[in-house]
Amino acid sequence: MLGPLHRWIWRDPHRRARKLLRFAETEADGGRDLSRAAELTHDPLLRRLYLRHASDEQRHAELFRERGGAILRALPPASKPGFDANWFAPGERGLDDLHVADQGEDALLAFLHLSEKTAAQRFALYRAVLAHDPETQVVFDEILKDEAFHMNYTYSQLTRVAPKKHGRQLWWARLGRLWKAYLRLAAALAGVIGGLVLTVQYFVLLPLFAALAKRAERRELPGWSAIDPKRNRSLKSQY
Repeated sequence: MLGPLHRWIWRDPHRRARKLLRFAETEADGGRDLSRAAELTHDPLLRRLYLRHASDEQRHAELFRERGGAILRALPPASKPGFDANWFAPGERGLDDLHVADQGEDALLAFLHLSEKTAAQRFALYRAVLAHDPETQVVFDEILKDEAFHMNYTYSQLTRVAPKKHGRQLWWARLGRLWKAYLRLAAALAGVIGGLVLTVQYFVLLPLFAALAKRAERRELPGWSAIDPKRNRSLKSQY
């Protein structure tokens, strides 16, 4: 069902390049969060895994940035950017919503596991619709190998750290992701509705109020009429 939509979104080279560059920003931000998590954890195994994960995220950011820049450089100077469909196909992960210092070890691992699972699903879908761009497919192929490792290690470490409540932590993480997705959707809809309201005000209400103001101005001084400038000068000359 989503295949045709994503195929249309990724078909335009401008959109493709912009999405890759946004992915680069998200991956780089995720790498910084994971480096912070490595600093805060007291578990030596998790520290090593977080640091490897952070290094992978930085490498992914470089791959996305290089490929997005290459697509833009290959475009003719006079080409026009297509409609930005990021609202229909947003980023793959959402690590920009993560506050590492506020998370317990089990909650952080549950959040990371679901984020990596979502990333793997989206990247697989994007790779499938990019048959017309094999170079970008190669980028997703390489990154998907790391996503599989990230998804597996976060789940295994979650079951180690919280053997009795890992299921509950995953449930809470899913609920939190749904809530944040709802907030993003509500913000996007609010922006669209706000734009429509401003457009109506500008093209409908503003001309109406201008017409009413002119009508009121004509009624302010009933019985008065404008003085002929020549007659006004003759009156002044008499005095």
